[in-house]
Amino acid sequence: MADFLTDKPTNLERAFLVGIQTDRMAPGEGAELLLELQELVENIRLRVTHATLVNLRRPTPALLLGSGKAQELVDQAKADGADVIVFDEALSPAQQRNWEEMSGLAVIDRQEVILEIFADRAHTREAILQVALARMEYSLPRLTRAWTHLSRQRGKGAMGGEGETQLEQDRRIVRDRIAHLKSELEDVVQQRDVQRRKRQRVPVPTCAIVGYTNAGKSTLLNILTGSEVVAANKLFATLDPTTRQLILRGNQKLLVTDTVGFIRRLPHGLVEAFKATLEEVVVADFLIHVIDTANPNFEQHHATTLEVLAELGAVDKTIITVFNKIDAATPALLQRARQLVPDGLFLSARTGAGMPDLATRCLELAADTVGATELLIPPDRYDVIARLHEHGHIHEQEHTDDGIRIKGRFPPTQTGFFAPFVVGRQA
Repeated sequence: MADFLTDKPTNLERAFLVGIQTDRMAPGEGAELLLELQELVENIRLRVTHATLVNLRRPTPALLLGSGKAQELVDQAKADGADVIVFDEALSPAQQRNWEEMSGLAVIDRQEVILEIFADRAHTREAILQVALARMEYSLPRLTRAWTHLSRQRGKGAMGGEGETQLEQDRRIVRDRIAHLKSELEDVVQQRDVQRRKRQRVPVPTCAIVGYTNAGKSTLLNILTGSEVVAANKLFATLDPTTRQLILRGNQKLLVTDTVGFIRRLPHGLVEAFKATLEEVVVADFLIHVIDTANPNFEQHHATTLEVLAELGAVDKTIITVFNKIDAATPALLQRARQLVPDGLFLSARTGAGMPDLATRCLELAADTVGATELLIPPDRYDVIARLHEHGHIHEQEHTDDGIRIKGRFPPTQTGFFAPFVVGRQA
């Protein structure tokens, strides 16, 4: 579970969890986050021995908690046979080091757990590089933690001794590796830009599926496109963006990309490291925001996703809000969902209920990416009018002396068919 630069021993099996509730948090938020932390920890194959919630009035620089409470938690963790203490709150490098020296146990925080999951799930070269970069940047200020091999070599004396020199050498190694990873990532991003430009030579509209982790995004992609992307009931099942083609009514093509799930307190370093992956969100014509309606905390998941989209500069994009898993949601949850987003779509990616409504909405937005066209159809060509209604998105239809004047947006696949009737175009 650890290597040269991750500062934990490799035989961690039992975890003692510590959640934090502060005055700034909503009532019950600390308990909800602690439950989420438990699921995260189980995803890195640790068994939870106990989870405790601490009410924190004011943090302390040394241990975050008061020394008395800290000793109480250490004693309880040892009594439970835990070999790692996991905090739901971000710990500074000094706080981590103090906890480990005080307890003799490994001590990690939510950020490190998420980094571990991402490292385990990354498969493509880009995702592996992005995770490695985030881990290096997280590790750099923590090279003097109690569990690192460096702490056992630290020297004494006025010059710091050989251990101090070793520490500086390892810091330089980490900095060099960070620079190398950033350079490699730039190459990968350039390659993806070339691939994207090739796709854009053929004007095919694009959308990205976003949402809180485990909301059902990959299942939705599979149902929409008939693909077989891995879809598992676990956090961060998808790390690498997957793009599939969706054929809508009228042979309108739409490229749909599944993206990594968001989560509360997502490490900022991961957001930065995954900017290349999440670029698909930024360049998409519109977004499908998937929400797990069966989860009682879906309002917070909705807010978290919008916060990350804002950080990416994509919050102003057209968004289709999809309330998924309606087959598992209670009437009370469904009512809350309607109040949260009145124009949201309700469906079940598992059963297929509500999917036609989503396909229709995607067709409308895909048509909007194409400039509006004005057509004049002879009065006896109702076959043309019927086909335009079937394949396009009609904005206006007016009967005139010259014929039937239609304004609308139509897929490029129909250009050859309606070209003889075009009288005007606009962006």
